[in-house]
Amino acid sequence: MTVRYEILHTTCYRYSAMVTFGEHRVMFRPRDSHDQRVLATELQVSPEAVVRMIQDPHSNSVALVTPLGAANELTISCSFTIEHARSPYPELQLSPSALIFPFAYSVEERFDLEHYMRPHYDDPEGVLTHWARQFMRTDGPTGTRNLLLNMNQFIRAHFGYAPRDQEGTQTPLQTLNCGTGTCRDFALLMMEAIRRLGVAARFVSGYLYDQALDNRGDTETVGAGATHAWLQAYLPGAGWVTFDPTNNLLGGNQLIRVGVARDPSQASPISGNWFGAANAYLGMTATVQVRRVTPGT
Repeated sequence: MTVRYEILHTTCYRYSAMVTFGEHRVMFRPRDSHDQRVLATELQVSPEAVVRMIQDPHSNSVALVTPLGAANELTISCSFTIEHARSPYPELQLSPSALIFPFAYSVEERFDLEHYMRPHYDDPEGVLTHWARQFMRTDGPTGTRNLLLNMNQFIRAHFGYAPRDQEGTQTPLQTLNCGTGTCRDFALLMMEAIRRLGVAARFVSGYLYDQALDNRGDTETVGAGATHAWLQAYLPGAGWVTFDPTNNLLGGNQLIRVGVARDPSQASPISGNWFGAANAYLGMTATVQVRRVTPGT
């Protein structure tokens, strides 16, 4: 099934006085792949800016935006049209060697996956490792598929979604301790947990489509209408498999990839600096519209 989406992402920074701007790193453009194709793209910046497009070490498309002159408002707006195809094959169609957990990657895979297998957050007392191991069966073999699906579902069922204004991501131990978090926190928790079990995983940022938004109704899909975050686990025979613990989703074409990274700090939608009075900054607003424009075929 193939669907087409139109995406409009606008971020606006406001200041009480005229300020100047340094370079801003913008990661809005969806990633091209066999299941996701970018058909059209447009980037508008006010005030006028010099824009350079590059690919980072993870092959994400990044716009380096340097505004020209002073202003009391900076607006960066990106629009895209994409086609998203869902694979006709079952999710988690694993190689026989990976059906039962734990499994082993090949030597070649381990060379390429090393940075995605290594945990990035301390767990000095083994709290996160202990939490992750609860999904391993003690009465018989543990299926790899079931372990990952159960963890994905557990986070959705037992943790509360709590949006916050502060930038950054909670550590996995903070999320376990407070029992609440954002989509970025939940993605990081599961990513680091399965890394502790020897599974390669990477952080993904992007957009989430929910049909309810087209009808201007309430939505139960958390994160729709804003930037969203989830993770991918690398599984022999299936490759990079998508898990969204915020909504207990496995794959599908609701999730629109923009950036992949070893850590959430590498996949921020926008970052940069400005120069002026310390108290000039008034705040930031960000809006995301994701609209389905053609029915599935």
